[in-house]
This record gives sequence, C-alpha cells and structure tokens, in this order.
Amino acid sequence: MVDVSGKPHEHRRAVAAGRVSMKPETAASLRSLPKGDALVTAQLAGIMAAKRTAELIPLCHPLPLTSIDVELEVAGDGVEIVATAGTTAQTGVEMEALTAVSVAALTVYDMAKAVDGEMAVESIRLLEKTKG
Repeated sequence: MVDVSGKPHEHRRAVAAGRVSMKPETAASLRSLPKGDALVTAQLAGIMAAKRTAELIPLCHPLPLTSIDVELEVAGDGVEIVATAGTTAQTGVEMEALTAVSVAALTVYDMAKAVDGEMAVESIRLLEKTKG
C-alpha cells in the first residue's frame, strides 16, 4: 500500500458513472422482473459494495465513508448509473465510487439477463474528484 500517513485528513468526494445498455422493452420492465425490482436492488448493492471496496481491490486503503449515493435512471435503451462517495481521510474515494457503479451495473445485468441476452455494461468512468 502507498504510505499516506503524511497526508492531511481532508474532505474528499468522487463521482463515477456507467451504463447498462439493453433492449428498450427490458429497460421498461426493470421494476417488475422475475427476480424483483432491479433498480432498488442495484442501488443497495452499489452502496454495499462501496463500503467493501478495500476488501475487493488489493492495496486499496480502507476508508471511513461519510456518504455514498447511488442513482439509477432508466434512459430509453438502458440504465444510467451515477455514484457519489464522500469521506474525510488522507486519500481519495474514487475507487469506492467506481466500485459502487460497477456492482450496481452488474446487479442490473444479473437481474435482467434471463429476459435480455444482449445487455452490455459500458462506460464506467470517473467524472469528478475533489478534496478540501
């Protein structure tokens, strides 16, 4: 792990996004799939994943998250996912935001795969990170 002991504790925030593309009829049915409401389940999965990022990614610092928000929005032929993570620590929270988006996207995929074999997880990326 990188030694961050000399860095000051600062408020840090990161925003990440991603998308799951699918057939429009699949997108319209995400709240009523055989496994349940994919959007609510994916939101919870993303939050839970952000809290466990250091367990999933080797050498990632465990951080005390002060906030994590995962938003999913159906957009025609897919789902747009945005996660915002915050902490007061010596290192940033971009991995937590990216992990939240990734796991939320995989959860949507898992819940809808029985009805749409053409889905794709796309464009997971960091949109913003700030400190101070």
